[in-house]
Amino acid sequence: MIHKLERWAWVGGALLAGNAGMVNAVGLQSFVHQAVTHVTGTTTLFSLALAHGNGGALLNTGLVLASFAGGAMLGGFVIQNAALRLGRRYGVALLLESALLTAAALLMRSHLMTGSYCASAACGLQNAMASTYSGSVLRTTHLSGMFTDLGAAGGHFLRGVTVDWIRVRLYGMLIASFVTGGVAGALLFDLLGYNTLYVPAGLTGAIGLGYMAYVHHWRAKNAR
Repeated sequence: MIHKLERWAWVGGALLAGNAGMVNAVGLQSFVHQAVTHVTGTTTLFSLALAHGNGGALLNTGLVLASFAGGAMLGGFVIQNAALRLGRRYGVALLLESALLTAAALLMRSHLMTGSYCASAACGLQNAMASTYSGSVLRTTHLSGMFTDLGAAGGHFLRGVTVDWIRVRLYGMLIASFVTGGVAGALLFDLLGYNTLYVPAGLTGAIGLGYMAYVHHWRAKNAR
């Protein structure tokens, strides 16, 4: 159950949601104006390109979708399990995400489309880390499900039905973190341009190294 999530999962989720908000803000302000943290809108753009026979847009959106799926595949390969559990190889996955975001910054600075694909792959990888835990889903790169659940919780509250306030708090925190990251990404983009992506790259790298150090300490403590 979501009620059993450890404190480290809450903190990590908030940081990663903010990270995704920042990356998406850069993607939308880039020369291609491409969202990279979620795929619903991109799939619609793919459908429109297919319907209108727009080969360039079809190729671009198709590669963004494939990159997101490829990043998620890489995350699944590294982590190897959907259950959220301390000790899994999240640190390795985060360092790979950091490398992808660094590559995205370098490529976008040269106005290469492959930069968007690297950013999308990074977000797919991050989303694969947001794991299924006892039937409860924790996601950090898109918000549709969270807004749906919060809306449903509001309806339950109005009807006098019991509300899962822990879930409400968690989703509210993740949404606020994503928005905060988006605001930071927008402001930093005005100052730094595509170099803004080095901030989430550094953040994921730092989180990854911090997580690996924490796991090492945890394992040493439990081995005594």
